[in-house]
Amino acid sequence: MKRILIAALLLISFNAFSQCKTFKIGVKGDTLNCTDINNLKQGKWVEHYDKLRGEPGYEQEGVYKDGKKNGLWRKYSLMGDILAMENYKLGNKNGKSQYFNLNGLIREESWKAIDPENPYDTIDVPDIKDDSKVYTKVVKVDALTVKQGVWNYYDPATGALLKSETYMLDQLYDPNKKTTVIDASAPAQDTTATAGKKTVPKEVADYEKKNSGKKKIKVRDGRTGY
Repeated sequence: MKRILIAALLLISFNAFSQCKTFKIGVKGDTLNCTDINNLKQGKWVEHYDKLRGEPGYEQEGVYKDGKKNGLWRKYSLMGDILAMENYKLGNKNGKSQYFNLNGLIREESWKAIDPENPYDTIDVPDIKDDSKVYTKVVKVDALTVKQGVWNYYDPATGALLKSETYMLDQLYDPNKKTTVIDASAPAQDTTATAGKKTVPKEVADYEKKNSGKKKIKVRDGRTGY
């Protein structure tokens, strides 16, 4: 039974190695820092950076998927103290990130990674005449990652919350403001400007615009005798 287990482990290790063009073996015998045949980083990586131009060195560990950071990454000082815990998607920050100094937690951030294949999201647009009402509008997002959600700042010595901010697609947002979503697709409009006016179908409006200024307009209404 023991021989079978050892053989199975060796087979798994061989399969992992065969998928890597280059790799390292960790202290626990696991495969680290794998680069595939397409030179893309895959799987668990541990990276070391020395001090450079006055900047302190650090180490970081996490998972790569097709050359892009994916999931939870941890960053440490060269003395082994935790500096950051960041979440990634498609190589960009996504979800909660936390940052520390020697005394404790100093900041929590919230991010949203944007899929370049579908770079669209929604934002709230205030009504021109009534800022308690908003329209939800679809917009294209050009950035690869944006501030999204609550950001908290702490006193690391006491753990007390010093400041809290909320962002929506990189824009500072007031979550305590009472709003009513009016239309999920229409842009913000001045509703008072059209109050009391008769609404006509688009086809009728286009027809009237096309024939405006003409003395006689012959209209077929379905009756016979023309």
